[in-house]
Amino acid sequence: MADNKELNAVGPIDEITPSSRQHYSGTPIATKDTPFLEKVQLKAGLSDLYDARDVTEVVFRTMRDMMTDEAVENVAEELHKPLDEGNPDRTLYTATPLATEVEDLWEDTNPIVQFLSKLRPPLKIKSSTFLFRVRQESGLQTNVSPEQAIEAVFSATKDELSTERIQEIANFLPDEICAIWEKA
Repeated sequence: MADNKELNAVGPIDEITPSSRQHYSGTPIATKDTPFLEKVQLKAGLSDLYDARDVTEVVFRTMRDMMTDEAVENVAEELHKPLDEGNPDRTLYTATPLATEVEDLWEDTNPIVQFLSKLRPPLKIKSSTFLFRVRQESGLQTNVSPEQAIEAVFSATKDELSTERIQEIANFLPDEICAIWEKA
């Protein structure tokens, strides 16, 4: 760059506004994840897709922590569906890309955590701990409760899963969180 301005994913550093700093978390949102995250954003009443992504990653991480490796893999398989498999009308995907690669949100982005989670047994997490993690780790807006955000993520996720997988996940969730899962 001719004027040697430092660049990042948002643009030159001096062009980042205070509002973009507030929501900028370093990693751009993949276009393929947008429809799923839009559902989460709308249902939770979040201000932007970055907030939806952050809360989704925390909810998914907490869910994975409670599940067996086999169950985590089962969910990942269902969240990864080739765009044209079982759908003869490919125009649907061209016009309105579905969140068929939500698997990328489901997978842990930290390779060390991903590796360690395969070595340890599933964690026993209480509903209060689940809610606390979402409240603390996702940076929720003050007008959005953890329950509201969790329900939004659960609802969008259930839209992507089979009845069998939905029931499998329910078996791992603690009482209050399972009630939110059933309601979503």
